[in-house]
Amino acid sequence: MSVFFATHDLPAFRNPVLTIGSFDGVHEGHQKIIKHVVDRAKSVGGESILLTFEPHPRKIIQPDQPLGLLSSLEEKMARITAEGIDHIIVIPFSRDFSMMSAEDYVIDFLYNTFKPYTIIIGYDHHFGHNRSGNIHTLKEMLPASVQVIEIAEHLIHEADVSSTKIRKAIMQGQITTATEMLGRTYGFEAVVVHGNKIGRTIGYPTANLQPTYGDILVPGIGIYAVKVQHKDRVYKGMMSIGKRPTVTDDNIVTLEVNILDFNEDIYGEKLYVEFIAYVRGEEKFSGLEELKARIAQDELEIRAILS
Repeated sequence: MSVFFATHDLPAFRNPVLTIGSFDGVHEGHQKIIKHVVDRAKSVGGESILLTFEPHPRKIIQPDQPLGLLSSLEEKMARITAEGIDHIIVIPFSRDFSMMSAEDYVIDFLYNTFKPYTIIIGYDHHFGHNRSGNIHTLKEMLPASVQVIEIAEHLIHEADVSSTKIRKAIMQGQITTATEMLGRTYGFEAVVVHGNKIGRTIGYPTANLQPTYGDILVPGIGIYAVKVQHKDRVYKGMMSIGKRPTVTDDNIVTLEVNILDFNEDIYGEKLYVEFIAYVRGEEKFSGLEELKARIAQDELEIRAILS
């Protein structure tokens, strides 16, 4: 497998079978499309190629809105590679690229650059300025020798999944639903940063976390059962995402994890956190003693969930 970060000086691919999209999260719907591409390439003695974009198009088109992506570029490429694709081409997405007409996109970008043998897209794929292009544009403008295949709506909907649905489920604490749609647990990498160290005063020291990928989706406010990977070991953990109303009124959302049966100084180190279950919403308690008692209950429940 090879990765290209530019479209100049590409090799001459053999019977290239292409698909195009953001593929955020590489969920089960995406996997269906990729499988079709890989299978088709094998059947015609060709090479399977996936075109994706960096940064995500919404970051350019809607710069004032938070992205909340399901995967970093590196994680996305790793998951795409695991599906058996031959080549990934990362297209630099810019304002100028977003203004390209659908017609120029098809001829100047897709056809002249890649000389595709086959193009495979999902049933709702759009492209070009104002998303004006679709499968009909492809079929009308490409030479008849280029086969354009649309993955039928019913095949995608068998998975009943989309990146938007997954993001919504994660934000609403519906972790089990998100896991089913992704086909795996949702998680992200984070670095341990300094906090106010209140947790250690009540017997539950926490690692304050800062996601290493700034555009990653952070689940909604609440308490979660998580698994925490530190180096080559995986631990059980209690994750709090919230404004800590019992101890402060600064209204800042923080991410803290108490790693169970763990006692190491890990400031500045990286962890990978996987969200297993939503436990409860954030609450304001009368003081630290009541907070400590509630965390003790959380621990019992979370240990049971993770057992």
